[in-house]
Amino acid sequence: MAENQDIEITAYLKTHCGWSEGVRAIFRKYELDYEEKDIIKNPAFRWEMEQKSGQPLSPCVIVNGTMLPDVSGDEVESWMLDQGILEKSDEEADAPTDSACTDEQHAAMEQAARQGGNIRIVD
Repeated sequence: MAENQDIEITAYLKTHCGWSEGVRAIFRKYELDYEEKDIIKNPAFRWEMEQKSGQPLSPCVIVNGTMLPDVSGDEVESWMLDQGILEKSDEEADAPTDSACTDEQHAAMEQAARQGGNIRIVD
């Protein structure tokens, strides 16, 4: 594995999201340190992400200054391997790395919104 101390990562993620959890799973798989900016809990992070990425979709990940907009965990891993930032690990990730939210994640988002989160539910 590459020297992880030399990797600077900022990830714009949603609290409950299949795509975001896939990115987190890759970071766990490679034991990578990263700064997480939750765009649901802090709308200023969403604005920051949109300014830096030029688009509104998440997850967005910045690795050593390079913006990877609207990416899956698989795409983050593949890019980091292609760039020689990581060495391939045959370990399985502990969550799906290329999938949308599960029904459970959607339920968690709805529950958070009903308890005063930043998500608006329209019935």
